[in-house]
Amino acid sequence: MSIRRIEVGPRMSQVVVHGNTAYLAGQVGSPGKSVTEQTKDVLASIDRLLKEAGTDKSKLLQAIIWLDDMKDFGEMNAVWDAWVDPADTPARATGEAKLATPEYKVEIIITAAI
Repeated sequence: MSIRRIEVGPRMSQVVVHGNTAYLAGQVGSPGKSVTEQTKDVLASIDRLLKEAGTDKSKLLQAIIWLDDMKDFGEMNAVWDAWVDPADTPARATGEAKLATPEYKVEIIITAAI
């Protein structure tokens, strides 16, 4: 089975496609922006990367969401709920974690079918 890598960097690829599955690296928004703005940035990146991989958000399998503070859960969910296809919601987990820098408020990791 072939492996295709998209936006390959020295540390990681933004997407790895194996068989009929696309694995996205954790996506973060613009540092220092609000949770709402960062979530919108992240979801726009996810849409772009899914398209490049040959799929879209209707084929999401799993989402893992990290927030730097769970107090922002509702704010992030408001953006997520407006974006996600309610007929095709993925399995999802959300947790709190220290992200790469304090300026990041949200990181989302996606797995999708092709």
